[in-house]
Amino acid sequence: MFTVHRYQIFPTIPPELAPLVTIAQNLWWTWTPAARELYGRVDAELYERVAHNPILLLKLASQRRLDELARDDGYLRALSAVERSLGDYLDRSTWFDRKYGKNAASRGTMAYFSMEFGIHECLPVYSGGLGVLAGDHLKSASDLGLPLVGVGIAFSQGYFRQSLDIEGWQNERYPPNDWHDLPVSPVNDEKGRRVVTSVELPARAGAGRREVKLQAWRAQVGRVPLYLLDADIPENPPEDRALTNTLYGGDRAHRICQEVLLGVGGVRLLSAIGQEPRVCHMNEGHSAFLALERVRQLMGRTGAPFVAASEAAAAGHVFTTHTPVPAGNDAFAHDLALPYLKVLGEGLGLGAEEAMRLGRVEPDRPGSEFSMPVLAIRMADRYNGVSMLHGREARAMWSVLWPGLPVDEVPIGSVTNGVHVPTWLDGELALLYASYLGADFLERAAEPGVWAKIAEIPDEVLWAAHGRRKERLVKQIRARLAAISAQKGRAEDPARIERLLDPKALTIGFARRFATYKRGTLLLRDAARLARILHEPHRPVQLVFSGKAHPQDWGGKELIRDIVRAGMAEPFRGRIVFVEDYDMGVARTLVAGVDVWLNTPRRPLEASGTSGMKAGLNGVLNASILDGWWPEGYAGDNGFSIGRGEEYADTGHGDHVEAQALYRLLEEDIVPLYYERDASGLPRSWIARMKRSITTIGPAFNTTRMVREYAERYYEPALARHRRLTEDGLLAARAACEWKARVRAAWGSVRVDSVAQLGPSRLPSGEPLRVAAEIHLGALSPSDVVVELYYGRPGPNGSLRGAEAAPMRHAADLGGGRHRFEGEIPTDESGEHAFGVRVIPAHESLPDRYAARLVRWH
Repeated sequence: MFTVHRYQIFPTIPPELAPLVTIAQNLWWTWTPAARELYGRVDAELYERVAHNPILLLKLASQRRLDELARDDGYLRALSAVERSLGDYLDRSTWFDRKYGKNAASRGTMAYFSMEFGIHECLPVYSGGLGVLAGDHLKSASDLGLPLVGVGIAFSQGYFRQSLDIEGWQNERYPPNDWHDLPVSPVNDEKGRRVVTSVELPARAGAGRREVKLQAWRAQVGRVPLYLLDADIPENPPEDRALTNTLYGGDRAHRICQEVLLGVGGVRLLSAIGQEPRVCHMNEGHSAFLALERVRQLMGRTGAPFVAASEAAAAGHVFTTHTPVPAGNDAFAHDLALPYLKVLGEGLGLGAEEAMRLGRVEPDRPGSEFSMPVLAIRMADRYNGVSMLHGREARAMWSVLWPGLPVDEVPIGSVTNGVHVPTWLDGELALLYASYLGADFLERAAEPGVWAKIAEIPDEVLWAAHGRRKERLVKQIRARLAAISAQKGRAEDPARIERLLDPKALTIGFARRFATYKRGTLLLRDAARLARILHEPHRPVQLVFSGKAHPQDWGGKELIRDIVRAGMAEPFRGRIVFVEDYDMGVARTLVAGVDVWLNTPRRPLEASGTSGMKAGLNGVLNASILDGWWPEGYAGDNGFSIGRGEEYADTGHGDHVEAQALYRLLEEDIVPLYYERDASGLPRSWIARMKRSITTIGPAFNTTRMVREYAERYYEPALARHRRLTEDGLLAARAACEWKARVRAAWGSVRVDSVAQLGPSRLPSGEPLRVAAEIHLGALSPSDVVVELYYGRPGPNGSLRGAEAAPMRHAADLGGGRHRFEGEIPTDESGEHAFGVRVIPAHESLPDRYAARLVRWH
């Protein structure tokens, strides 16, 4: 084997075009149409071929073409305008400055950790919705001016490229990423040397450990830097260099290694470059090991024990869960996880089994699996789901970690996802909207009043713009299918390609990750009925599908195969099209170019979903099961609901019922409404729904609103508490731990001895019910607890519906550790009611009233 010495040949970029290189290094261009247009004008065909990658475009463009552009005054004026626009963007005042002050960043920064980031198709380190959401989060954090950094992994082969065989079966290709051809730069120190950090992992054979070294690449996302960790360097042996090769590839050992690199390596990289974020946001459980590294570093800096350091570190941790079912959460078998927790635990002064307890649902159950979400919840103070419905599901799923607490009170909140409007709103539509909403409407996207003026756009103008989006969609699908057929050596009849899809026909889109619960073939259950819908005379309908299945998801691959086979057979030939190799570029075209965006998950398994939000911004109507975000988004006149939010224990029966509901919706509502035209040929009622879709979805489901919510409800409180607990050598954290230890030691003797209603059990409305309770607190004092009346309507199995809590006041010290508390329950509503009495630890240092995770009921 010989040593390979790399070198690069750079193109001779004329000085007049130098800003093209500068702009390309900031991914701001990905959501700026004028910037993207500049690169398309260099060489439109080449720009398509390199997946809209400006770095590679400028390397491959002909010198003659670059010299031509350097003499093109019109092009140079456009280039200068975009360069100024980038400078203005980076320099202007931001929402964060205005709300928290220009020096707010000096109080502490935030770091957002995610296994994947979907910024743009030319940076393929994402697989689907989780990554695209992470990318949109960074973009809006940049727009808003948050002092935030992103941390992920530089996957050398990214996520796979999809290729379908003649039967429609998905095959995967893993073309390598050449980081020198991507819009990233190496992370170097002040002397220009690569910053290298390391992470310890168990030895591959026998006892002991091994060291994996990591370098990093930096992608600049507007104002926000994104650091991508890379183990593919000569200092590592081949098997460790492969740890950052593919996203979600390899076996479970490979997966846990990646998660240690992300969490531990990410924190160490930030330390190595002088970044010490106060708040770390874990986007899913993949990065939860960061919490243990942050604790280790705090212990090293302060000399504090594990319990105090973890109390302080948790104050700065936010965890977002995206998974609505326990089976979908990342967990590792005991025997696999134990060696990794042994290595991690050594830096914390914990034995392997002690460290394992942090990630077990039941800490005292030896041999049980290690759950990354459980670790994240135990090591964080703030947690949320990604829609209101998902928040409900997450509270139920993880209520086991708050024993004795009613599910509704489990302190897992929700921040409904959104999308980055400048990225996902079609460029032509953005110009159209701006002419009615104002040039600054993108900066004010979270203000409902801004979007109200969509109603003023003339119907014929909006409909014509939508028609052009459809024509572009059809043209691009035809070109893509022809190109893919040519790559596979299949001769396609050009005339057949040109007949494929009709820009005037009602077009329904379905594009997303192909998982079985998303039911991509629900519409195919009754082929004869679907055929009648698609071929109704004078009212044709066509379906466009796209998406990838996980390489190991055979059920998802079968769904794709079934759709492709259906599209090749009569009576669906030409009416059902599957677009291969789905990526963000394909997604942008689809969400702006179809008429209806179809979503058919089994409720409540869709945590949020965001593709429908993107479609809605562009005036595309959603037709969806009431799952994920759609129960919040659906307003009756801004799209269509499949069913009324039912949930079925028998999935086969549910699939049948909802398929029938979908067919009826198409036959009775969607198709007739689309083809109902006035004398001028316009579908006025359809256009009215388009406008309602835009005006209702635009302000509520964007990442400007979402990131503001995270900043106000999660980051700022976390930052303040973390700062308080880490001051003076963790003095407040140590005091909180001492109080918790004292309460836990005494909790076994806490009990509610008696409860008495002070008055009749039948009361006139408006007269409060007075209650007294005798509580044995033992060694605790009344100031250590809150005693509450928990009241509501009687529900099944002893539960209470619509329950609320009212504090009871300390009335008397009865001696011997016994105390009398009294309280009142309001009686505003007539009917039957019920109540209980409980005791909860209370302390000013707790991040929420249930943080001690102790409760005693009568």
